[in-house]
Amino acid sequence: MADKNERPIKVMAENRKARFNYAIEDTIEAGIALTGTEVKSIRNGKSTIAESYADSKNGEIWLINATIPEYLQGNRFNHEPKRPRKLLLHRRQINKLIGAVDREGMTLIPLKLYFNERGRAKLQLAVAKGKKLHDKRESEKKRDWSREKGRLLRARG
Repeated sequence: MADKNERPIKVMAENRKARFNYAIEDTIEAGIALTGTEVKSIRNGKSTIAESYADSKNGEIWLINATIPEYLQGNRFNHEPKRPRKLLLHRRQINKLIGAVDREGMTLIPLKLYFNERGRAKLQLAVAKGKKLHDKRESEKKRDWSREKGRLLRARG
């Protein structure tokens, strides 16, 4: 049985278009280096990671273009909404991700921003390859057909 002090995983922001626009190869969980006002703002649920991506710089992985709005009660200690944020990973994981991006032409796309059981902000990062237009059409056809098949089975009984 779960301990009373453990909290469930709480998703604060999700990139729903990522699975449509990219073919996801692998996912990895990364911590994020945040300031106090950023954590409070994420807990309010206003952050977005829809247009963001991760990039390597000087042997580190950075989250670029993620929007975490300013905290209303933050006064002069507030943060910049679109500043680059460092992702916290092990050296072996960083080398693997940099290799995939450099050699294989992959992209690092954030899928979810959430708080884990211990209350730490985490980012689910995907190693993905961009889909072509015909691949997007194919996945849309599959999704529509599965939806229609479900309707037909429900109507049939």
